[in-house]
Amino acid sequence: MISKSPAMARTLVMAAILAIVPMVSELGHAQAAAPSYGVPDFTDLVEKTSPAVVNIRTTERVRQGGSQDDDMAEFFRRFFGVPMPGAPAPRRGQPPQGQGQGQGQGQGEEMNRGVGSGFIISQDGYVMTNTHVVADADTIYVTLPDKREFKAKLIGSDKRTDVALIKIEATGLPKLPLGDSDKVRAGEWVLAIGSPFGLDNSVTAGIVSAKGRDTGDYLPFIQTDVAVNPGNSGGPLINLRGEVIGINSQIYSRSGGYMGISFAIPIDEAMRVVEQLKATGKVTRGRIAVAIGEVTKEVADSLGLGRARGALVGSVEPGGPAERAGVEPGDIILKFNGRDIERASDLPRMVGDTKPGSRVPMQVWRKGATRELTITVVELEQDNKPKARASSSPRDDGGTAAKPNALGLIVNDLNEARLKELKIKSGVEVDTVDGPALRAGIRPGDIILRLGDTDVTSARQFNDMVRALDKNRLAALFVRRGDATQVLTLRPGSNASR
Repeated sequence: MISKSPAMARTLVMAAILAIVPMVSELGHAQAAAPSYGVPDFTDLVEKTSPAVVNIRTTERVRQGGSQDDDMAEFFRRFFGVPMPGAPAPRRGQPPQGQGQGQGQGQGEEMNRGVGSGFIISQDGYVMTNTHVVADADTIYVTLPDKREFKAKLIGSDKRTDVALIKIEATGLPKLPLGDSDKVRAGEWVLAIGSPFGLDNSVTAGIVSAKGRDTGDYLPFIQTDVAVNPGNSGGPLINLRGEVIGINSQIYSRSGGYMGISFAIPIDEAMRVVEQLKATGKVTRGRIAVAIGEVTKEVADSLGLGRARGALVGSVEPGGPAERAGVEPGDIILKFNGRDIERASDLPRMVGDTKPGSRVPMQVWRKGATRELTITVVELEQDNKPKARASSSPRDDGGTAAKPNALGLIVNDLNEARLKELKIKSGVEVDTVDGPALRAGIRPGDIILRLGDTDVTSARQFNDMVRALDKNRLAALFVRRGDATQVLTLRPGSNASR
């Protein structure tokens, strides 16, 4: 055993301390360099933005009466902002009966319909809100945080996007700057200001949960966990820079109140609508007259597309823009006007944003290859002809197979009259369904147009193609039912009925 003097021991201790100090220093620097994820202080942001957030109150004229039903209806209007269950809807344009308060004979009494929120976007009094906040109102009142109240004029509203623009006669108003909703990132802090349950200028905060939530035809909603309740509708969703990135519009709820998920209309989408409302009082959208569906991974694999993308054409309206451009049921639209289509819901937004009368390029996937088409977009409201539907007629029994094939199908040829009636060039009609086809949902009377990349021309040819299918791979079957065509993927089997 080696003994050490006190002096030597002290020397060793000091050496150890000197060795540890740089390590502690480096650790401290590393901790200082780590990003901080603390909750931000919203006080200055709220003080800056809240003066431009308004309360919106709507009223309607109703006939006077002292019955119990009238009292109950007023209770529902005042406390819940909705009509009494079972009550008939008031008829617009018919003068209410009774005498209003200071309005003269025959004007009716002014009753509250509901409350909501909005925000000022210009110093001369333009206010954005939701369509459902101001819909069917006889009078719209806007109350500013400084307690000034104005009657507002409805400039225009759009039910499809739930965006409305109203105007109050005032100048020098505070306004909110608009942000870029395309730059919104999941996880960033946001806050909502509004009037939940009529409680003016209430502030709630949270984070962006997701982007591009498809809950409507024309809107990729911003999903947040910000507490939003009835009365918040139409209020702004604000980022940490004080910019509006969305309009609070919907909540997911099983109780009628907030349950942790809320949705906001992206401000970029809303402004496209507002610009049209301000200019003309209405929104004009494009239309190409197709019904579409999602492209699943199975469909993409079976058609050699590589990955699931695009919009699958289920039906093409006879005489519509798509038919004139050469679009066929079963096509997958990959690009519209130079923009990629990742999900089917992308296409209606792209088409809707296109000016009617425009000729735009469109790329489709058909029979294992891309095709370039040019389509003329028409106005949505003007080109709404009823879709033709195929009617039933006696089937031609020629070519019937003796037993179900490997897909579980017995099919019949179609005669010329039936093909002309269905407005198709070729196909076979399903007579009997079993096995894989039954599990896939095919029904007797369905029309099979294509197997993979090959058009079906006869029952014999179809059965020959089925016999040649690889039982280890999915087969894509183009099936028409009524006026819609769907692509079903089936795996050939040997368990069809004999």
